[in-house]
Amino acid sequence: MGIFDSIKGEAKRNFIARADTAKGEIIYKYPENNVRMMTQLTVDADEVALFVKDGKVEGKLGPGRHTLDTNNIPFLSRLLEKFTGGNLFVSEVFFVSVREFAGVKFGGPIGDVRDPETGLGIGTMVYGDFSIRVTDPEKLVVGLVGMGRTGNDELLQWFKNQVLKVTRDRIAELLVKKRWPLLDVTSGAYTEEIETEVIGGLKPHVDTYGLTVVRMGNFHVSIKPEDEATLKKLSKDVAYSRLAGGFQQYAQGQAMLGAAEGMAKGGEGSGNALGGMGMGMGFGMAQQFMNMNQQQQQQQQQQRPPEPAPQAAPADTRSPAQRLKEIKELKDAGVLSDEEYNAKRAELMKLL
Repeated sequence: MGIFDSIKGEAKRNFIARADTAKGEIIYKYPENNVRMMTQLTVDADEVALFVKDGKVEGKLGPGRHTLDTNNIPFLSRLLEKFTGGNLFVSEVFFVSVREFAGVKFGGPIGDVRDPETGLGIGTMVYGDFSIRVTDPEKLVVGLVGMGRTGNDELLQWFKNQVLKVTRDRIAELLVKKRWPLLDVTSGAYTEEIETEVIGGLKPHVDTYGLTVVRMGNFHVSIKPEDEATLKKLSKDVAYSRLAGGFQQYAQGQAMLGAAEGMAKGGEGSGNALGGMGMGMGFGMAQQFMNMNQQQQQQQQQQRPPEPAPQAAPADTRSPAQRLKEIKELKDAGVLSDEEYNAKRAELMKLL
């Protein structure tokens, strides 16, 4: 078996091609550096073969079957080892695919990003895939050899790190500049905008290596379920505060709403009526309570002349129709439940 294996190995050295197990790889380095003259080299239709020595590309061959001979491939003469009598040349041989490679998966933590709507810092993840294509094989090989990355796995790991880095920076920047609510980002509402920003941001990082990201796919930004629940609750509180005219009014409305719900549970005959009126009573009584507080504060200020009287809070000038439109938008956004929306709508309809 040893003799036959040796003969088989010698025969393989007379033929150079990409290994069958590496057909799906972007870059493949032929394991032998000492190449015999008159060796047959086969290059597939979607790749090129590069001959590299001392970190410099000495020549390349396109698709087809080539006989490695200085008579028909002149650049090989620069690779000859003279002590072998011209029968051997020394070179690294790289096969580089130039087709598009899709479905390259990536993912990882983006880190804490601040939600513009609530002000909370939330830990965020991103995952998905992208497609990559080699635009300049020579730049790729020279760049990778210079970095000491000569294998397909090393190339992809480096590239995934670049994608994750740019994605992290772009999402954080967009949240600040465009004030996108984090819940909208995680729902996929801005996927196309983020994809465009990431691809554009990657260009200066990978162009020098002869690479390009063609497109992103199955791209998703996510947060933990408990963080999502917290954001939804806070967003709902912010929306209610806006409807009530301010946070203090909203807090008072919540207290009055709780009292109304307690009254509804206490009486069988009036339970349904009070339950339906709970939301309206909460906001209406909150407004009345606020007015009473303002009057009391003004009386107290009048009794103390040295201190200037505070300005009364501006009245809510929105029409019932405008407020109906706002609560409809909140319902469509998932902030208001059907029950809350119907109760508030019934109250506002009485004002029309």
